[in-house]
Amino acid sequence: MGHTVHGVDISAAKVRLLNSGQSPVLEQGLDSLVAKMVAEGKFHATLDPTEALERADISLVAVGTPSRGDGSANLDHVTSVLGGIGRFLRGAKKFHVVAIRSTVPPGTTENLVVPTLERVSGKQAGMDFGVCFHPEFLREGSSIHDFFDPPKTVLGTSDLRTARRLVRLWKPVKAPVFVTSFKAAEILKYADNTFHALKVSFANEIGSLCKQFGIDSSEVMRIFVQDT
Repeated sequence: MGHTVHGVDISAAKVRLLNSGQSPVLEQGLDSLVAKMVAEGKFHATLDPTEALERADISLVAVGTPSRGDGSANLDHVTSVLGGIGRFLRGAKKFHVVAIRSTVPPGTTENLVVPTLERVSGKQAGMDFGVCFHPEFLREGSSIHDFFDPPKTVLGTSDLRTARRLVRLWKPVKAPVFVTSFKAAEILKYADNTFHALKVSFANEIGSLCKQFGIDSSEVMRIFVQDT
């Protein structure tokens, strides 16, 4: 059967939808993909983290990190997930890799993720389990295409065993792999997000100017982007 994905969520409604082969979010092509994977027994959702973790070699943590009122990132969801994984690691007999995919400020993996997992599990990162900051680069509306055809795969870890396992995981996906530090990988995600936002803002400004001068902005941008 190959790899099986066990999804974990706190929403019973989402878990129920996923296990019936339906996507709980609107995304082009996702409904048919979920239905296919569930029908083939390659995807299963659960409310119980232990149920999923006992069958897994890698945890991909992708939870929300919304901005607080002061602009800082709210890491409560990340902390909550780490507690559950840490409790599992306490009795785990295998080397399990924890890969953080959520967007988090530089220093989070080093100062929150690793200490929390070590404290709760009573084990040592890099020796008993692996940790990686592993950002995803997906656009809303084309996330399935971006998942299978990413511009790059970034692994923030100093642990070779962890890096090798994630390289094997993504072997079917053809993209250059970059292994770097926790902090460099964390800020790369912010650099990526910010630069794309900057490009959108720039295009909007050019569009506004073109409108004032009666110029076709789509033609201008089509020619402009030929400079690679």
